[in-house]
Amino acid sequence: MEMLIIAVTGLLVIAAGNQLAPRVGVASPLLLLALGAGVGFLPFVSAIELAPEIILEVVLPPLLFSTAVSMPVMDFRRELRAVAALAVGLVAACAVGIGLVVHALMPVISLPWAIALGAVLSPTDAVAVTIARGSGVSSRIITLLEGEGLFNDATALILLSSATAAGVAHSADALEPGAVVSGFLTSLALALAIGWVVGAAAVQIRARITNPTADTVVSFTIPFLASLPTDHLGGSGLVAAVVAGLIISSRGPRLLPPAHRLTAQENWRTIELVLEGGVFLVMGLQAYGIVQDVIDDGFGLRAAVLLAAGAWALTVLARMAFVAPLLAWLRHVGRRRGRHLEEERQRLARFETRLARVGDVGDELLAKHGLSEQQWRQAVVGWRQRLERVQHRQRRRGADLDYFTSEPLGLREGAVIVWAGMRGAVTLAAAQTLPLSTPGRPFLLLVALLVASGSLITQGLTLGGVIRLVRPRMASPAVDDERRRLAQQLGDVVARRQPDALTPAEAHALAIETIHVQRHALLDARDEGLFSSNSLEYALERLDAEEILLTTADLDACWDEPESA
Repeated sequence: MEMLIIAVTGLLVIAAGNQLAPRVGVASPLLLLALGAGVGFLPFVSAIELAPEIILEVVLPPLLFSTAVSMPVMDFRRELRAVAALAVGLVAACAVGIGLVVHALMPVISLPWAIALGAVLSPTDAVAVTIARGSGVSSRIITLLEGEGLFNDATALILLSSATAAGVAHSADALEPGAVVSGFLTSLALALAIGWVVGAAAVQIRARITNPTADTVVSFTIPFLASLPTDHLGGSGLVAAVVAGLIISSRGPRLLPPAHRLTAQENWRTIELVLEGGVFLVMGLQAYGIVQDVIDDGFGLRAAVLLAAGAWALTVLARMAFVAPLLAWLRHVGRRRGRHLEEERQRLARFETRLARVGDVGDELLAKHGLSEQQWRQAVVGWRQRLERVQHRQRRRGADLDYFTSEPLGLREGAVIVWAGMRGAVTLAAAQTLPLSTPGRPFLLLVALLVASGSLITQGLTLGGVIRLVRPRMASPAVDDERRRLAQQLGDVVARRQPDALTPAEAHALAIETIHVQRHALLDARDEGLFSSNSLEYALERLDAEEILLTTADLDACWDEPESA
């Protein structure tokens, strides 16, 4: 009964925090963190300790899966290089850099355990995305932050596992770069394979489910169907859950009925609110127990605070030192892509010119090549198919180049990306996976808690001000001209499919079929990158709403038939 009362109270507090946050101008997770810490230090509240497996195996897979499902796959594909650099390169550099500095300042903490602490402090928290999106920054910044948050947890946990093994064995052999890279690639390969299979199979199975509620129940199991076997085989379950979500985000609109997707989306938003809010609430509640353990073990709170402040400063400096050259590299890649695209366009123009000259072929030319007329025409058909594939690839590359050109990442955008790299729940959960035999374990836990909570409060409360100060490129709503072009394209699809005379039943069936054709046309445009993700999402939502209305009207007619009979 006591646990039930606590759970119900926690849900009400999460809901209240979500409603109160916009009124006070503070992100809901920060309110819940402060509230949890305040309650945890009350004299009549016992120390609370949450098993780290609950966060790593129960909370994070569905949270990351939900984010991946809602991410525009077109934008994620375009930013894959930058996301990989942030999620892998920055995490590794940050972990090693912090580890070396901590070991130099406090030799009592051996290098493996210092690097383990660095790995704990490396992954960023997704709360920054909520704050940045609410401030209206460009979609490129949001995509980078979301993509980084989806994958950097896995890198940090793999580094933590290697450092922990080295610390337990009192040997640095497990930290050899070759061994760490090999373990990371193996873990990543397993996660990619299992996540891909689970995501593809889940879409096919859900497409055969007729009840939206049952479909939502099945969707709740997908992140665990991906993560659990991957963890068991030694891979990254978090990455597997993310990959499954990205596959569903890409294929779901083509195969899943709109009512299923809408129902699942709303329910997943509820789950996401509860899980994220619960993590930050419990994170605050744990503060008292961790502080008490440090005092009991004889470690100084002052040393923990100073080390945490230094470690937090290192995370910001390391991020700054990494992001600046990353943006310069991305600009270089963009210019190189432009040159390659222009060269490819010239080659394609020459190929089109040669192909246009292919017409009626004389017997002498056919005899020269030893081909029959039918073989020659089949060859021409093959060339035209090749031309269409190259044209499709060129349109997509051109659209990608327009995307990078219209939303460049400069120093102003880089400042936002740097300051948005705050730490959070994953840091505390990863710290709690340290073995009980870890030297100074409570001290390391307190440092992790202080860095996580301190960065959330410091950076979280000031991120909006930093955005207003540096004035980065802001997100512009979908341009009216683009929406008109998109509407015209869909209107052309309707015009081509409009017969002269139809019965009401035939008109109803044709309307639903036309929506399906329009949706596939939109998704083809998405795959080529011809429109912005905002415009495509707006158009897809309109089509989904129209199909749901038509389907509902069809069901109402079925219910009315017995009465009229």
